[in-house]
Amino acid sequence: MASQPFSQLNPINFLQTFVTKSLELSELCEPDKNDKPINRIEQLGLNAGSCFEAAYREERGLVGPLDNARYRDLIVEIKNKIGGAFSPASSEPGVVRVVNTRCPFGEAVRHAPELCQMTSSVFGGIAAHNFGYAKVILEKRIAVGDGMCEVCIHTDPNQAQQYQGGDEYRKEGEVILGKSASAEISTRVEKQLNKAWFGSRSSKPDATDRPRIVAQSLAMRQTLETVEIVAPTTANVLISGETGVGKEVIARAIHAMSERWNNKFLAVNCGAIPENLVESVLFGHERGAFTGAYEVHQGFFERADKGTLFLDEIDSLPFPAQARLLRVLQENEFERVGGKQSLSVDVRIVAAAGSQLDKLMAQGVFRRDLYYRLNVVPIHIPPLRERPEDIPPLATSILARLSEKYRKNPHKLSRRALAQLMSYEWPGNVREMENVLERSFLFASGQVLEQVALPKKPAQPQPVPQQALIQQASCTLKEARKRAADEVEEAMLKELLVSFRGNIKKVAQSLHITPRAVHQKLTQHQIDPNAFRLSR
Repeated sequence: MASQPFSQLNPINFLQTFVTKSLELSELCEPDKNDKPINRIEQLGLNAGSCFEAAYREERGLVGPLDNARYRDLIVEIKNKIGGAFSPASSEPGVVRVVNTRCPFGEAVRHAPELCQMTSSVFGGIAAHNFGYAKVILEKRIAVGDGMCEVCIHTDPNQAQQYQGGDEYRKEGEVILGKSASAEISTRVEKQLNKAWFGSRSSKPDATDRPRIVAQSLAMRQTLETVEIVAPTTANVLISGETGVGKEVIARAIHAMSERWNNKFLAVNCGAIPENLVESVLFGHERGAFTGAYEVHQGFFERADKGTLFLDEIDSLPFPAQARLLRVLQENEFERVGGKQSLSVDVRIVAAAGSQLDKLMAQGVFRRDLYYRLNVVPIHIPPLRERPEDIPPLATSILARLSEKYRKNPHKLSRRALAQLMSYEWPGNVREMENVLERSFLFASGQVLEQVALPKKPAQPQPVPQQALIQQASCTLKEARKRAADEVEEAMLKELLVSFRGNIKKVAQSLHITPRAVHQKLTQHQIDPNAFRLSR
């Protein structure tokens, strides 16, 4: 390619060849011996950039390093010859900035956003060859729905360090070395995760169970950067995101990269604990504290001392238990249920919520003071559908793990199967993808998954006759009235129990009914007055 004049290069043939090869992502993302995807796109981009630069120099008789203006003209001309619509943008010293309104890959890039790595490696490789160093940041991308591309190439290494993300390229002798920031940070976090994972167990777990981190997207890269910053501190962290996005993995990463990594990491799902047992599970109980309490029980806080406690689904925590939790966060001490002695603990709290806590606070079912105490450092994990560039490497990693689990040869995705993964909405996120790929893996007839077993769309509801709708509306209205009345009564009872600390007699006096009637209502609403006697 270098021997052919730059002006006569056939961009159509080049593009067709490259797209054909690049869209075989199951090969370009093939894992190495450590199950990390090999970035063949980056290497292909570095080679292509070198050939283009050689042809450009030969045609113009250029010798020696290019200056910023020549470099900018070269990269714009390269991309436009293969179908782009690039143009220079205003830049500050030490920076070259270009914008683009048409992707050379066309609509295909939306199903394979990791092809943007080609732009990064072509631009970065040529810049490193001429300036010794380059950091390429794709600030906007057509591939992820931005409507345009904006590429920023930093050539000053000192200046570049103040900018997060991006891919770095360096010249060592005559060799250009690329280092993806996503691969770098995910490797650091995963290495420490495995250290904590293996180190905290008496026996070595199966290799298929070890944590893996994929952070190809900017959103996940920024999440891991936040983890690195906050992990060594004592700040509480509140992780938000839809079900299945990997909130517990991020919580474990925070623990693994902290000074507590060699101590316990305990996870408790607040939504899975019966309401009348929440305080006993979290804070423990003394012998005889209630019927069935035959011995002293240590709760999660006591067992997580010197370590990290992950409170998943914190939005499900009952209101009385929220007051107890707030006191522990404020004073680092608590009493077991039925106990009188204060116990001190040193626990790092990482909480997670799937729903929006601001709405729960507005409804009065989640304490604002507790929210502000937990939300010192917020981390939001976007759903998988908003970070499509993570889908191919995630799929590759999952398939590699399945090969280990079932002791079969590694499976690869066909182009059709990859398109299915990229176009699906993934309401269950990474957890759903794991289940889908495992099901597809088990029923695959060969080593190539030609298609994946995605869930079928729910059937459309059949129209209901008007007379049936009228009867249904009448019943529904009655049920709604009763449900609303029950909810008001339940909320009032809980509020009075909190005010009078579970004193049934005072609650009865306030409502002008008998204590027996109060007990009947508490039984009806399944409210345990003992829980309120312990609240503060």
